[in-house]
Amino acid sequence: MNGLSVAIDEVAIQRAKLGDSRALEQLYRAYQSSVYTLARRICRVPEDAEEVLQDTFVEVCRSIGKFRGEGPGSLTAWIKRIAASKALMLIRREKYRETDEFNEDLGAGSTSPAQVGLRMDLEAALERLPRRSRAVVWLHDVEGYTHEDIADMMGKTVSFSKSQLARAHARLRGWLGEGEQC
Repeated sequence: MNGLSVAIDEVAIQRAKLGDSRALEQLYRAYQSSVYTLARRICRVPEDAEEVLQDTFVEVCRSIGKFRGEGPGSLTAWIKRIAASKALMLIRREKYRETDEFNEDLGAGSTSPAQVGLRMDLEAALERLPRRSRAVVWLHDVEGYTHEDIADMMGKTVSFSKSQLARAHARLRGWLGEGEQC
């Protein structure tokens, strides 16, 4: 977002609040990349990230009048929070809950003998994490959300967020050759 958020000034925010389509388009253009990246990191699937991107900006257009923050920085945080919430809602839907739990159970023993001793890059290791675990890692370690924020967004407890993060870190360390795999 560095540099892009500069293009969104107070006037553009006020015009967007009044429903000005050019100002809303300016918001979309300024934030689409960071919203898509956040959604892609959480959801993994490009089509899901596109859906989150669309849902996020539908919500931004619908709710911008209620936005009370001041300046582009608070707007960035507000839009990213909407995007994270939309991505987490997508994960909770339909088959994702059962699939994640099944994958979590399989994850520990799924390393083949050929993979033992090989170091994965962080990107590949993150891709191996179940969706919910990856979401917690991304939201906490990259986006800077607290465990309380994550618990609130996911409709879970703080201990859920902490345990997901601890398990994910242990797996990542194991996959990256920095300790025993859990």
